[in-house]
Order: sequence, then C-alpha cells, then structure tokens
Amino acid sequence: MQQNISKDLNERDKPQNIKLFSSDKVSFVIICFGILIRLIQYFFNRSLWADEAVLALNIVNRSYLELLQPLDYDQGAPIGFLWIEKLAIQLFGNNEYALRLFPLLSSILSIFIFYKLAKIFLRLEAVPIALAFFVSLNYLLYFATELKQYSSDVFIALLSCLIVIQVATQKLNKIKVAVYSLLGALTIWFSHPAVFTLAGVGSSFLVIDTIKRKRKSKIFQNLFIYSTWLISFAIFYFVSVQSLNNNTDLMTSWRNGFPSSFYDINWVFNALGKFFYKPLGFVGITDGLAIFAFIVGSISLFQRQKNKLFILLSPLIATLFASFLHKFPFRNRLVLFLTPFFILLIAEGIDYLIQRRGLKKTFIPGILLLAVLLFHPVTTASNLLIQPYQREEIKQVINYVKSNQQPEDTIYIFQRGHYQFLYYAEKYGYKSDDYIIGVDDLDKYDGKKLSAAEEERYEQDLNKLRGNQRVWLIFSHAHVGSENEMMKSYLDKIGKKIDLFETVGAFVYLYDLS
Repeated sequence: MQQNISKDLNERDKPQNIKLFSSDKVSFVIICFGILIRLIQYFFNRSLWADEAVLALNIVNRSYLELLQPLDYDQGAPIGFLWIEKLAIQLFGNNEYALRLFPLLSSILSIFIFYKLAKIFLRLEAVPIALAFFVSLNYLLYFATELKQYSSDVFIALLSCLIVIQVATQKLNKIKVAVYSLLGALTIWFSHPAVFTLAGVGSSFLVIDTIKRKRKSKIFQNLFIYSTWLISFAIFYFVSVQSLNNNTDLMTSWRNGFPSSFYDINWVFNALGKFFYKPLGFVGITDGLAIFAFIVGSISLFQRQKNKLFILLSPLIATLFASFLHKFPFRNRLVLFLTPFFILLIAEGIDYLIQRRGLKKTFIPGILLLAVLLFHPVTTASNLLIQPYQREEIKQVINYVKSNQQPEDTIYIFQRGHYQFLYYAEKYGYKSDDYIIGVDDLDKYDGKKLSAAEEERYEQDLNKLRGNQRVWLIFSHAHVGSENEMMKSYLDKIGKKIDLFETVGAFVYLYDLS
C-alpha cells in the first residue's frame, strides 16, 4: 500500500530516553505568557508613530472604494487588511485600540496555529522550544500591536500553510473543495506575501503526490483548488499589487531587497544572514548560533522526513524567486511572515542536539544553545510586562502643550511629525489654522546629514516665526542630531528658550522669538 502523506506529517518518532518537558503543560504556560504580553502591550496604548499615522490617515479619510486606489504618502497594504481596519474604526471609533485590534487578534491566533503546525512538523519535545521562540521574539511581539499588516502577514502565512496541508492530506468532497478554494482565495486579499506560502507549500505537495503516485482524482482536486487561488491572485495583482510595483518611491526604498542579477548568489547568502538579525531578532553571537541551529535542524529534518523539510523551506524559496524577479523585496519586516518556518527548523536543530546523541556528546551543548538563544528574547519579553514598547509618544507632548498653551501662542510642527500631529489634531481640538506645518525638506540625505541648501531652507522657515512672543515647536519622528541640532542652534540665536518637555521619541520647545 502506498504511503499516505497525512500519515507522514503526523507520525511521531519513538520517545527518546531523555525527556525534558511535559509538552502539553509547558506549551500551555508558554501560550498564556505570549498572550499576556501582547494584551499588556495593546492596552498600554502607545502613540501612533509616523508609519502608523500615515496609514491611519488613509484608513480614516477614505471610503471602502477609495481604499482600492493607490494610497497616499507612499503607503501600501492589502485591500482585505484595509477594509478590516476601516470596519474596526466604524464599529469601535477612530482610536488606537480599534486600529490595532486586527494586528493583535492576528498575533494571538497565530500562536495557536503555530502550535498546531509545530505538533505536525516537530517531535513533541521540540514543540515547547519552538513556541518559546515564537511568543517572545522581539519583532513578532512588536508588530502584534502595530498598525501595519506584518502581524496579519504572519497569521495568514500560518493559516495558508495549514489550509494547504488540509487540502493535501484530507479526503475531499465537493463541500470541502469549495471551502478550501474560497479560504485560500480570500487569504491572498489579506496579505501580499500569502501567495508565496500557498504557491510554495502547494507546489511541494504536488511534487510529493506525483512522486508517490497518488491517485489522479486527488491530484486533480488539488489542482482545481490551486487554480482558484491562482485566479484570485491574478485579479488581486491587477487591482492592487501592480500599483505598488509602479510606485517609483517605494521601489527605490526597496532596492536593497533585490539582487542585482539572476546570478547574484552572494546576495542570497547575505539576505539570509541578515534575516536572522532582522526580522528574527538574534543579535551578537546569538545570530551565528541561530544560523547553526537552523542548519542542524535542516539536516535533522532531511534525515528524519525529507518531505517536511521541503514543505518548510518552500515559502522561502518562493519568496526568493519573487525577489529575483524584482516583484517582492526580501528585507526586514516585509519578510516577517517567514519567521515561523525558520523558528520550526531552529527548534528542530536544538531538539536534535538535546535528544538524538545521548547525554555525553551533545545534551549539555544543546541545553546551553537553547539557553543562550532564548535568554535575550525571554528577558526582553518579560520586561514588557513592566515597561511596554514606546516609540514616538507625541500624545504626551500634545497634552503638555494643551495644558500650558496661552491664547496667542503659535504652534509649529516639525515636518517629520506632521502626519502624527494631523492624526491627533482634531482629537485635541486643533483646527488647521491653529498650527503651522514646517517646511517639508526631505532629500536624498534625509536622516543622514544636513546639506547647506537644506539648512538654509530650514532657517528661512524659522525666520517666519520671528516676532512671536511664545512659539511651541513640536518634534516627533526626529532623529537626534542633524536637523534637530541645527534648528535648536538657530533658535538659540534668534530667540530665548522658555520651556522644554521631552518624552520617548518626541519633544517640544517653547521659545520667545519676539
């Protein structure tokens, strides 16, 4: 009888002599820990920072149909994500809680799907190891409460993988074919990189089915479902994705995410090496140790069950292929959706060292490797229970100005904090004629150095404020140095500082420029 793929995916190796965990109980504790951190971060309700604010303005100021058009401020997000966000603010009001609700729910649901997949791909002893990384790694935690699609990208990637596994391993009837066709087609509209998981894992199973000579009726059912996904992607591409590829500013900002040619193998190794630093978040020596664990895990899974390794690597291969075609940049947060597949292989590698060679050879090094790799993520995550993430707390600055402002005061907004202030202005009772937006002087040296021409334009802009006795100058999304130091130095020349209030990532000066 031909070997069944579903049996391959769910089979368990015989228990090893060394048993470190009661897997289910430890996993339950880890899941609770991960959910608790995410909820604390969510209810801390930090200010929207610049990238969130520009996306929020698109969501707030546009209708559902208008969200189908290219977004303002060089933003890009899947239509399904944008519509969910629009619905959230209509149901729960225009506030940070509503805007960050979908990313939060996506992150929490991701934990449960990841747990299910970990039990499919790993030995039971390795499942808590994988979960510990997944719930505590820095970028997965941070984007759980960020108004961006990266948390939902992870959720959709995991869901897509699970859908393909169900399609490939279950006995399908007409209802299941329709349901899986619809589910896969919908995921594409909620996540730009969903297609890489669907295509990668789906292609893996087609190859596996063909090699194992699975019955043709099953293969044809799978092909029908995959075809509906392909049609959905084609429509989505022309409706939404094509406009992103035509945005020259976005493509310029993504240029480092593409290889220089189809033969640029060095770029592949460089991109993969950087992946362990960002978005996986391993720093210093742990970066190299994580790569080592990943390699060991890949070798272990290849020896144990080649099909599983092929499936876990397939989304990565599909994404790299798209990067070589210059259709999707392989960099930083944009490839956060691949982190679960890397984590599974890292956990496999650690578990291999602990379990497979016995106590004398690799047990202690395996335990040490686990401790070293988990130390920073777990301690950082634990600290968030006391002090959640903050980035650019402009709300505190606006509160301070509002509490100390006098009727004739002038308010000047440094251009980098422009969109953050615009989002919050109405909430604090400010109208468009109540404040001045500083000159927008972004150039190719933005954030790196200050050109002479740029400095002159800033000075001319500040000169317009002369004669005012009390001028509040609000800064957010402003790097220490360069423009800030230049503007403060010039303000000291033309006026007298009366007050200063500063917090994380934002501050305000009060100057007498009379």
